[in-house]
Amino acid sequence: MYKFYNPNPSGKFVGDCVIRAICKLEEKSWEQIYIEICAYGYEMKDMPAANHVWGKYLQNKGYKRNVIPDTCPDCYTVEDFCKENPKGKYLLATGEHVISVVDGDHFDAWDSSKEVPIYYWHKEG
Repeated sequence: MYKFYNPNPSGKFVGDCVIRAICKLEEKSWEQIYIEICAYGYEMKDMPAANHVWGKYLQNKGYKRNVIPDTCPDCYTVEDFCKENPKGKYLLATGEHVISVVDGDHFDAWDSSKEVPIYYWHKEG
């Protein structure tokens, strides 16, 4: 089920989806996650929105990346993923967008339930 979530202190919802999604997973403020991801970007000499930058952040926090099987590349949606994963914390990536999923609900600034995820990050426990 979709739940509105936008921790951006200015209410913006473009260009910072990875920060917003990680805020939900890590239960930290937008500012705190932004600074932490920017530090990784500085260290890696790349932009914080680069997949490998925030991916390294998640990896260092204990998350593991998994690819979603390509059995139906145009019909498997965020909504389907949520139904199949009713427990746990996940970060879904569509290629252009990032969405947090917690206990079967997806949290975003807009209803992204029909987006098609490509891979996800998950932390056991």
